[in-house]
Amino acid sequence: MSTYRIIKCPRCGYEIKTYKNPVPTVDTIIELEGTGNIVLIKRKNPPLGLAIPGGFVDYGESVEHAAIREAKEETGLDVKISYLLGVYSDPNRDERFHTISTVFVVRAKGVPKAGDDAKEVLLVDPEKIKEPLCFDHERIIRDYIKRRENSSGG
Repeated sequence: MSTYRIIKCPRCGYEIKTYKNPVPTVDTIIELEGTGNIVLIKRKNPPLGLAIPGGFVDYGESVEHAAIREAKEETGLDVKISYLLGVYSDPNRDERFHTISTVFVVRAKGVPKAGDDAKEVLLVDPEKIKEPLCFDHERIIRDYIKRRENSSGG
């Protein structure tokens, strides 16, 4: 189902099709070296709540660069990508509009500090998260735990 509208150039009248496409985003599961924990943020902007760090891909930017940039902006951590966890594209994953998120597992050293869209950062055991998460981040964390268990033979 293609959603588009026709707009006319105000100067020459030429008709142009504009498409309503999903918005590309990235999310990062940040493994903090030496702790066994991951980094979550408390969002400063709606939708409020706990989330894995992430955000929008800028025009002209790769998803890998966007993941590294967003992690730095929200947690102050310099991260290195370990692997691609998956792509999450349920049209209802974000209540604001249709997004498609590319999710990376990344590693970092240091002490995270809240910045940009993060009001607070938390270090948590991914298997002991008690609060609900924003978007589809609970599903993403479950997929991360499964992959970690499968790769460790657990």
